Amino acid sequence: MTPHRIAALYDIHGNLPALDAALAAAENAGVDTILVGGDVVLGPMPADCLDRLRASGSRTLFIRGNCDRLVVEAFDGAPSRRLPAPVAETIAWTAAQLDREQRDFLAALPETLTLDVDGLGPVLFCHATPRSDEEIVTARSSDDRMRTVLHGVDERIVVCGHTHMQYERDVDDVRLVNAGSVGMPYGAPGAHWLLLGPDPRFQRTAYDLDAAARAVRATPYPRAEEFARQSVLHPPSEEEMLALLGE
Repeated sequence: MTPHRIAALYDIHGNLPALDAALAAAENAGVDTILVGGDVVLGPMPADCLDRLRASGSRTLFIRGNCDRLVVEAFDGAPSRRLPAPVAETIAWTAAQLDREQRDFLAALPETLTLDVDGLGPVLFCHATPRSDEEIVTARSSDDRMRTVLHGVDERIVVCGHTHMQYERDVDDVRLVNAGSVGMPYGAPGAHWLLLGPDPRFQRTAYDLDAAARAVRATPYPRAEEFARQSVLHPPSEEEMLALLGE
């Protein structure tokens, strides 16, 4: 059956209050499929977020993000690269919150998924780009770079995330749409996500930020205070992040 309406929820990063708000908004919007675009667990409430999403059964589909991959590597004790100490600490802590079955679920996720969407046809979902789970492209990336990134893609619409900023770009006959981030947005506070069917529409769902910040601070997450302040209460602006990314 062709999904009539899809909620694309990307980059949740263990932020359960934001996830719950996005799920409630998606339900109110009448979606029949939830597409989880990766980076579910790296954050303060990792197992809870994964369990919440899996509880809805077959109507929720997943692809893997780069942070999910890194958490699996940490669970296995075999990191593929040397990371800055604060980042490695949060990844190791997140991995320690998961059990073997949750690890295996994340490890088995596909990197991309194509779904037929009513009014849009085949839509390719990837975490960062169709060829990489960590490649960075933004609203300011050149057309030539975008053409390289999208080379060989057959679908006319590609949905991505990873950079935590919503945007869309038309490059030749392909539209690239970034769903933004549910749990760690850059720009305005809230849970950012994408509604598809019949057209892609950016969504930002408000939730109780003060209560969420208190819940984050109550966790033993190694960077809980930073997460509460910078990912919940006062996210950095898009301009700040674009400058940081060199775009």
